[in-house]
Amino acid sequence: MGKQKHGESPYAGLPEDQWLAVTKRLLREHPLTSELADVARTAWDDVFETRIGAQKYRLGIEIQPSPQIMGNFLHELIPLIFRDRYPKMWCRQRSKNDKDLVCLFDPNYSVEIKTSSHSSQIFGNRSYGQSPVGETEHRKKGKSGYYLAINFEKFSDSGRTPRLIQVRFGWLDHTDWIAQKSPTGQQSRVSPAAYAGKFIKIYSLTQPIEESDS
Repeated sequence: MGKQKHGESPYAGLPEDQWLAVTKRLLREHPLTSELADVARTAWDDVFETRIGAQKYRLGIEIQPSPQIMGNFLHELIPLIFRDRYPKMWCRQRSKNDKDLVCLFDPNYSVEIKTSSHSSQIFGNRSYGQSPVGETEHRKKGKSGYYLAINFEKFSDSGRTPRLIQVRFGWLDHTDWIAQKSPTGQQSRVSPAAYAGKFIKIYSLTQPIEESDS
């Protein structure tokens, strides 16, 4: 990760108009950047090949899971695909302190996966928007690092199979998450500046993705 100090944001001290250049560098450094979009699409398609029960009920036909369940499938399948491709390099989450996709040779490359049926946003629980405090918080899963953000359609009455809307890859720090102000609110959202400067779109349903020239 270059000369970045442990625990320090790669964007530390930089104005927002320089974030995108850092994001591009981070994606160049990550060993899976070129494969993530393909694996996300493969995992999505694999969900609809699933059969459940003795009657072999089909996902997307007889069974139409909620967005939360569809997201859970992606959380499971994407790490498993990479584990099978690179069994000595990658694995799925092993403990609650791990990211969803664990890099065995350098934990800095581990990836948190966020999915949503919203057309463009992803969400976390309230803790994502709060600073780590004390030794107990330090031992919990870090909120800063690489993120794979996947947006997809949910099932509707039309009967059409839902599609992936977009896949983005990038880096978020805990300061990029904004917790709900309400004392009872349990959700965090990502700031507009972070979407603009800290994510690169690697797949889009509506637009071809050009190869980066940097």
